[in-house]
Amino acid sequence: MFQIIIKLVAVVLLLIGVILIYDARIITKNFFGFGDQNEATSGLKILGFIITIIGGLIFYFNL
Repeated sequence: MFQIIIKLVAVVLLLIGVILIYDARIITKNFFGFGDQNEATSGLKILGFIITIIGGLIFYFNL
């Protein structure tokens, strides 16, 4: 049962990471001004990539 919960958490992390990567421009339009939009987009894409890697590693190494 515990392994299923860990796998579900890993899949949710993967999903959040992929959404952050692909929708970073849309998310930053809602929260940031026009001047720092490119830097915020890059930051969200990097954050999404890191979250995706963490979720994938958790899913892969779950025994």
